[in-house]
Amino acid sequence: MSSAFKRLVRKITVETLWIYILTLLKDGPLYGYEVRDKIFKRFGFKPGKITCYVVLYKLEKENMISSREVDEKSKGAPRKYYFITEKGLEELEKARKFIKELIDSL
Repeated sequence: MSSAFKRLVRKITVETLWIYILTLLKDGPLYGYEVRDKIFKRFGFKPGKITCYVVLYKLEKENMISSREVDEKSKGAPRKYYFITEKGLEELEKARKFIKELIDSL
């Protein structure tokens, strides 16, 4: 695998992690620890554990997601679940259209 291809893979996976996270949250709420595993299962790459939390924090700060603690008595301590917002759905759609146009032009 060439270094150019490796850079491309990194750019469209780790460096655009917010798109993958919003895509997952579009399907339903998740807690932070789930995000990394779901990304691997659905998209085939594993971002760093801390990286996912950094992106979740930034998405929440930009009002693309919201969070809420849910007390699950059967699972122990409360978990912080993340939900996509209307703004997050709009930004995800913009990203989807941009990527589609880019691919169509190649």
